[in-house]
Amino acid sequence: MPSPSGSVPALSSASATIFSIGIVFLGYWGMYEPTGWRVADVFVFVFALIGFGCLGLVPWVATSPVEPETSDRRVRIARHLFLAGVTAIWLAVAMSVVF
Repeated sequence: MPSPSGSVPALSSASATIFSIGIVFLGYWGMYEPTGWRVADVFVFVFALIGFGCLGLVPWVATSPVEPETSDRRVRIARHLFLAGVTAIWLAVAMSVVF
C-alpha cells in the first residue's frame, strides 16, 4: 500500500492542531473549577467533546482503504468531519466567551 500524500497528511496534521487548540481551551476554560456547572457550561463541554470526536476520527477515516485506489470518497468524508469538528470547537469557545 502506498504512503498517503497530498490532502491526507494535511487533513491529519490540521485535525491534530485544532485538537490541541481545543485541549488548551478546555484547560484554560477551567472545567475543574470547584464551582457548580451551569447549563451553558454543559453545552460548552458537549460541543467540545463532539468536536474532539470528529477531529479524532479524521486521520482514521482519511487513511482507511477504499476499493478503487483512485477513489477519494473517504477523504471527502474526512473533510466533512474536519469541518464539523472545527465548527463544534469554535462554537464551544464562542459560547464560553458569550455566556
